[in-house]
Amino acid sequence: MKKALFFLPLLLVFTAGCLSNKSGDPAPDPSGTFKGEFRRITRGESNSIDTVKTDIVLTITPGVGYSVTGDTLTVHAGSKGHYGISGNGIMFVDDTYPKTGMPEKAHLNGEYLFLYNGSVFQMVRSTGDTLSLQYDLKKVN
Repeated sequence: MKKALFFLPLLLVFTAGCLSNKSGDPAPDPSGTFKGEFRRITRGESNSIDTVKTDIVLTITPGVGYSVTGDTLTVHAGSKGHYGISGNGIMFVDDTYPKTGMPEKAHLNGEYLFLYNGSVFQMVRSTGDTLSLQYDLKKVN
């Protein structure tokens, strides 16, 4: 059961590409302010799954960049920088990411698979079967 929960966001992203688009219009690129939950899911050596989550606000401004605010005290760092979109992938380059060492908190940095329908914005980035960074956000403006 825990394995199913771990891989569910990936399944959602891959399934989205198979859904029919009856209007023929391309999916919109995400822009605006999104509010929701960030989850960091890790699998330990004994196959135990640890989930840490927090509420964040993501603002995406085309041609300008992005910023992460909200509850950035413990789990997710405040992030800001630039991004680029290609197909179902979005790449974030966080200007606040440490130049050396590993950061204590998650940063919105790197390449993510995403699904966006104009109101719901979901992103996932996984490292093998040991780490999954997931964002479940809803557009607020």
